[in-house]
Amino acid sequence: VCLVIMVVLIWFVNNTSAGHAMLAVSEDRGAAQLMGVNVNATISLTFAIGSALAAVAGALLCSSYPTLQPTTGAMPGIKAFVAAVFGGIGSIPGAFLGGILLGVIENLSKAYISTQLSDAIVFLVLIVVLLVKPTGLLGKKV
Repeated sequence: VCLVIMVVLIWFVNNTSAGHAMLAVSEDRGAAQLMGVNVNATISLTFAIGSALAAVAGALLCSSYPTLQPTTGAMPGIKAFVAAVFGGIGSIPGAFLGGILLGVIENLSKAYISTQLSDAIVFLVLIVVLLVKPTGLLGKKV
């Protein structure tokens, strides 16, 4: 599911005028507005796409839990942010790669170190990556 969504999202951003508008607004809002991009509509579209992606993620996450509580998605939400930062903010394939690597690191730490320390190890790896490469694995240099 994630791979299909990532491919569709990359295609949308790179091959449609709305996707190009999203890239332009993310780079420089004022310049995009001067070039005729409807900035408010583009921001609304971006928010709608992000909300739809969050809904898909929530549905996939909740299908694996027998009961739901208000804090059910707290740690997965934090880990999703860590995966995006780990892969590189602004890079869709980077977020995907960050999520895969985060899952591998977490499972290996549970198997070989400690299940209680796996979350701490994930955050420690994030800190090390940010110290070595602040833009993330596939992030663009500013």
